[in-house]
This record gives sequence, C-alpha cells and structure tokens, in this order.
Amino acid sequence: MTIQHQARKRFGQNFLVDQHIIGQIVAAIGPSADDNLIEIGPGTAAITEHLIQRCPTMKVVELDRDLVGFLTEKFADYPDFSIYSGDALKTDFAQFHDGRQLRLVGNLPYNISTPILFHLLKNRTLIKDMHFMLQREVVDRLSAAPGSKTYGRLSIMVQYHCRVMPLIPVPPSAFRPAPKVQSAIVRLKPHSTKPCLAENEELLSQIVSLAFQQRRKTLRNGIRAYAEHLVGVEAVVDLSRRAEDLSVADFVALSNYINQRILSKK
Repeated sequence: MTIQHQARKRFGQNFLVDQHIIGQIVAAIGPSADDNLIEIGPGTAAITEHLIQRCPTMKVVELDRDLVGFLTEKFADYPDFSIYSGDALKTDFAQFHDGRQLRLVGNLPYNISTPILFHLLKNRTLIKDMHFMLQREVVDRLSAAPGSKTYGRLSIMVQYHCRVMPLIPVPPSAFRPAPKVQSAIVRLKPHSTKPCLAENEELLSQIVSLAFQQRRKTLRNGIRAYAEHLVGVEAVVDLSRRAEDLSVADFVALSNYINQRILSKK
C-alpha cells in the first residue's frame, strides 16, 4: 500500500525515501521481537514497515490524523501493532513501560527536536536507548566537547544523562521534500550508572542554563545569582573560566558545591 501524502510544514514533515539509508538505520537499531519498540512520527511508514517485520508488537505515536488512518489500514494484518494518535510532546511515555525498557526511534521534526529530547529524558530510567534522525547541527551539539562552539546547555544535560553516539550522516536528497539542512542519526543510551552524580539535578539544570545565557562572560559573572553560595568554590571550579570550557563533571561539581552551601544555610 502506498500513499500520496503532502508533507505538512506545520508538522515539520520531511519523509525519508532513500532505501539505502533506511536499511542502515534499521541495522543500527537492530530491532527484535522481544523489544518494547516505539516509533515517534512514523509518517508514511518508510522505517516502520521494516521495523514491524522484526517487532510485530511495536507501537507508534503519530500527530497527523490522515497518517493515522493510513497506518491503521497499512498494518491491519498486524494485530499487536498499536497506534497512538497525539503529540509526542504531550505524550506520557511512561504509559508504554510494561516491565520492559523502552526503545525509541523516530525522524523528529527539526523545529521541536530539542523540546522532545528534554521531554523524553524525564523518563530516562525507563528507556533502554533512542535512535533519532535529527538536524546534523543538533547532533553536533549533542556530542560536542568542551571548548567547541557547538558545546552548550543541550550538550551538557544530554551527556549527563546519556551516552551520545552519532551514527549515520543523511543528506537532504534522502527526503521528500528535501530539507535545506543536513541530517544525521544519533544513538542516545541513558547511563545505567552516571559517570558523575548531581545531588540536585534541577539545580544543575538551572546553573547550566544560567551559565550559557551569556556564554562569553566568565562563570563568576554568568552565575552571579548564586554569588552568596560561591565562597570557597575556587577549590572546586575556576570561576574565571567561561561556561563553554567546563566539562559535564565540572558543572556537576559546581552544582553539588552550591547545593551543599544552600542546604547548610537552611
């Protein structure tokens, strides 16, 4: 069954059509019948039709109601295939946890890829891995190292929670319609044990966000809001450095120091 579906700009739709790239993606995912596999935004089922052959119990989350009807008809012969009609940003992915960790895949809309990533990380303990098609620039930011221009809040917070593995570059010609940007597949695997542990993850997020709001300033000026809690912090982190020069471990150490100072004053 085929579909002539006009990609909708408001949904950020760019449909993957390159069969060679699709084959590489499916191989990278390596789906099996026992997986709790969930695809976000299956679109015209370019990847779905390959995944479902190996995992007939897979689920999909699709926002476009026209495509929900198409998917329902296309996979009518798979009684254990489930379609959830709705916005991935508003979907509680914890509902899919049945004792098996989630394996998430998807060609994420470029305009909301970062919010979706942060939304999914709320349930990181329930997730085995994630394989996503993203704008190449976003993948570069996810995997960036300290000192690089692409290193920032997204890099730190995702790397704190996950191992980031860029996998497959994808050119615009692989899509219909062709986007104006390069794309890439990335694997995100939540840490079973974090390399460094923040005592207060919300505080870590706040400090990282604040530090990168004016990334050219020194850390001392960037996190001025926490000035009263910074006495003696130089033993842990050099505040004359810029945010982009600090590693994930540095930010965790800084947030733990501030957290201890806050707790000591209560």
